[in-house]
Amino acid sequence: MWQLLKEDVTCVFERDPAARNLFDVLTCYSGVHAILFHRVNHWMWGHGLRWPARYLGNIARWLTGIEIHPGAVIGRRFFVDHGTGVVIGETAEIGNDVTLYQGVTLGGRTLNQGKRHPTLGNNVVVGAGAKILGPFLVADDARIGSNAVVLEAVPAGATVVGIPGRVVRCKNQNTQCLELVNGEGKATPQQVFDAYGVAGDADDPMQTAVEQLQEQVAELRAELDRLTKRAG
Repeated sequence: MWQLLKEDVTCVFERDPAARNLFDVLTCYSGVHAILFHRVNHWMWGHGLRWPARYLGNIARWLTGIEIHPGAVIGRRFFVDHGTGVVIGETAEIGNDVTLYQGVTLGGRTLNQGKRHPTLGNNVVVGAGAKILGPFLVADDARIGSNAVVLEAVPAGATVVGIPGRVVRCKNQNTQCLELVNGEGKATPQQVFDAYGVAGDADDPMQTAVEQLQEQVAELRAELDRLTKRAG
């Protein structure tokens, strides 16, 4: 347990350039406070102490602005940056080295008692305000852009943006990912860490779509001119 908590604290220095020293992180980072509370609450939940776990979870929410159900399973080196408004549901599962930003919801869309919240693989980054809703997998190395609404499974290495979420970039030659990319499916190198779920050099998908439409209109006009000259 001690090693797990130590990793939760030290991983902050790798993902937030504003982190100055250990004292700063331990006293000023609500995301660190939230995960430290959750480690204890999850242990109690697993040992049948469910009311105390829920009660301490509410106290953690009041103190940090981050709501994590004690039943949620969270891997190593988990980091919530800024944090306010983050909600993680009871049956959510989160892998190792995952980063969430403020306003993220890992929620459900059913009242069933079983699995109803998403599963996040390893090294996933979820941008501010994103909503991932349903019992599906967001696979390893995926990036969810800020304010995206994701309602279906995300392949490994994919970058998803928009409402509803759509794949706009792939980290590598993952066939499942490339098939979902709008236009020509191309793999592009991905940074080790993409703040807010999208790299700074990522193309705007709406701008790309408009440019493609403009190219198609220009081709149609050129073809129409050729046909007009032939008819004349």
